[in-house]
Amino acid sequence: MGGRRMCRFLIVLNLFVVGFSTTASAQELQRWRHGVIEPKGDGGFSLMVAYRDFAEKHGLKIETFILKNGATAIKALLAGEVDSIEASPGSAMLAGANGADIKIIGCNMPGLPHVVMARSNIATVEDLEGKIIAVAAPGSLPNLLMNTFLEKNKIPASKVQFANLGSELNRYQAVVAGVADAGVVSSEFIPVAPAHVKILAVARDLLPNYLRVCLITTGNTLAIQRAEAVQFVAAEMDALQFALAHRDDTIKLTQKIIQTKPDDPRAAYAYDDAIAHGAVDPLINIPMDKLQWMQGELLKAGNLKRPIDLSKIVDPGIRTMAIERLGKYER
Repeated sequence: MGGRRMCRFLIVLNLFVVGFSTTASAQELQRWRHGVIEPKGDGGFSLMVAYRDFAEKHGLKIETFILKNGATAIKALLAGEVDSIEASPGSAMLAGANGADIKIIGCNMPGLPHVVMARSNIATVEDLEGKIIAVAAPGSLPNLLMNTFLEKNKIPASKVQFANLGSELNRYQAVVAGVADAGVVSSEFIPVAPAHVKILAVARDLLPNYLRVCLITTGNTLAIQRAEAVQFVAAEMDALQFALAHRDDTIKLTQKIIQTKPDDPRAAYAYDDAIAHGAVDPLINIPMDKLQWMQGELLKAGNLKRPIDLSKIVDPGIRTMAIERLGKYER
């Protein structure tokens, strides 16, 4: 895949040169390649681990890659192009059901920052009948969210027109321009949305058990680089603790990542929304009850043909050892 098929994220190295001391020399640092899906308005949380000395403190040099979507991320992981990814656990389940060597080692951003945004002529969910709704690929979060919204309001999905319009930004622009009547978008667009659009539903209310993203690797990687995986998760925990305690730093990092001006309100809105609703977990827990619920939804939607033993695609020992490791360091 290399440089042509994956975009290595070097903005941290180029734009955030800060003074710090490390616990290991450059020669001793172990390489860890981590893939994240295209950052949104809360990207500072995901990529904080590559900022300051979080990785270096734990003996790692983290190289971060930006990947287009969950499917691309899973392919990159299974091809050995990255050592870990941050992606939906649903993608991991689907891959595991097909025999892929997948391991979930923690869920760092469990909360959903999404909303159903609609044009002002859509007063209620009933007004969506016969309308175009911007979603994404079958089985994705936008599709699951819209199907749940319609189901709870007893509206058959056949009564609306789903349109796969790609990224969050594409879906938002489609609703604003009138290409779509409604769509599932990140809440970061709320403070910049024009007056002719409105919020019909909030994802965390509709799908309270949905886990947004987890840290995922492979059994082979853990067999060869288990110590490095523990170091990586420990560095993530340190970075998330810092991000939660340093609003301005995290917002500025997000603005650099998504290339917005300082007066663009999206990063600040996304940060405050995440804090207010506990959308970031610095202990990177693995809530098995929520994973079971997600599997049930995938079965209901027909994406999974039969249930799988989730214990076979989860390794809780990594985060346990990461927490023990953090006890050796001043956080």
